[in-house]
Amino acid sequence: MNFRPRWLISLARMAEEISASAAAATATTNSKTRSFWPSVLRWIPTSTDHIIAAEKRLLQSLVKTRYTQEQVNIGSGPPGSKVRWFRSVSDEPRFINTITFDSKEDSPTLVMIHGYGASQGFFFRNYDALAKHFRVIAIDQLGWGGSSRPDFTCKSTEETEAWFIDSFEEWRKTKNLSNFILLGHSLGGYVAAKYALKHPEHVKHLILVGPVGFSPESEARSESFTQFRASWKGAVLNHLWESNLTPQKLVRGLGPFGPDLVRRYTSGRFVTYSIGDALIEEESRLLTDYVYHTLAAKSSGDLCLKYIFSFGAFARMPLTQRGSEWKVPTSFIYGVNDWTNYQGAQEIRKDMEVPCEIMRVPQAGHFVFIDNSTGFHSAVLHACRRFLSPDQDYHSLPEGLTSA
Repeated sequence: MNFRPRWLISLARMAEEISASAAAATATTNSKTRSFWPSVLRWIPTSTDHIIAAEKRLLQSLVKTRYTQEQVNIGSGPPGSKVRWFRSVSDEPRFINTITFDSKEDSPTLVMIHGYGASQGFFFRNYDALAKHFRVIAIDQLGWGGSSRPDFTCKSTEETEAWFIDSFEEWRKTKNLSNFILLGHSLGGYVAAKYALKHPEHVKHLILVGPVGFSPESEARSESFTQFRASWKGAVLNHLWESNLTPQKLVRGLGPFGPDLVRRYTSGRFVTYSIGDALIEEESRLLTDYVYHTLAAKSSGDLCLKYIFSFGAFARMPLTQRGSEWKVPTSFIYGVNDWTNYQGAQEIRKDMEVPCEIMRVPQAGHFVFIDNSTGFHSAVLHACRRFLSPDQDYHSLPEGLTSA
């Protein structure tokens, strides 16, 4: 990943908004206590019920394929458990919010994992197209979306990775899945890759969409980044990063004004790289409502950021050093305008002994599956060609895609 001034400018703007709204921020109360008050009377007008309801409105309005939603129980641990992601003052079970779409019998299973600041509803433009070919299952990772949000007690990169990898494995066991295709976007791509490294026997193909985690901290020593970090803005942003200030804290701090901030984000972000199918009014309204509730809910998985990355989004334990351990055939998919750099994938491919391909989708940024959903679907189907049409030999990429 190259140093991206645009990304850091966004952080600077975020810092300014946090400063402006600091006077308005107030401590949140226990979610159970808040549930007795009407939403309009709460400082943060959301709850788990709000998240599930917003998810339902989004999917049932914009997705035609039938699906089932369930809260998959991944178990619990006793108080004081050594399993960091189970630690709590009680032995209450944890749940992973899961949706499974109707599919043709014997369709290969495709499990989809969202990225940071997102949840499974972000794939709303993809479910119909993919469900024609796969048994599609999407989850909210532990601490995100409509899944359980335990207190985040991790204190290291290793513990933070275990939070996501081990909870996903418990989910897999409960669902009795194996031999599936695993797709992860952004941070979800990082988690999917780390999971496949630890449990390669369950994954038959890995699809990493704009994955983070392929840029080591050493890249932070580039001249431009070093100069920026030495500036006052860089120093302030670095302090905020190490203080674990997240976008979610900004949304919560704005209280009832948070939905408007999210609306401006969704209406602005998803037209930047659009190929002409920008969010229509209904999509924008439903996505804004959904995103707000997932961001404003109790802090949990969002606190992972500083433990996995150093300031500048450079991985503390980069995947580029693990190529020789790779055991699962892998396809990388990037938007041509993605801020994540496909050169990290090129670097790790040099050490891989399994098939690996890198595809770039035109007129798309980091959210390639929203920006150019048609191109994204072509890339996914090409990546999975040996499972969908094993008797045919596809050497050339679908029209519009490029190879790196």
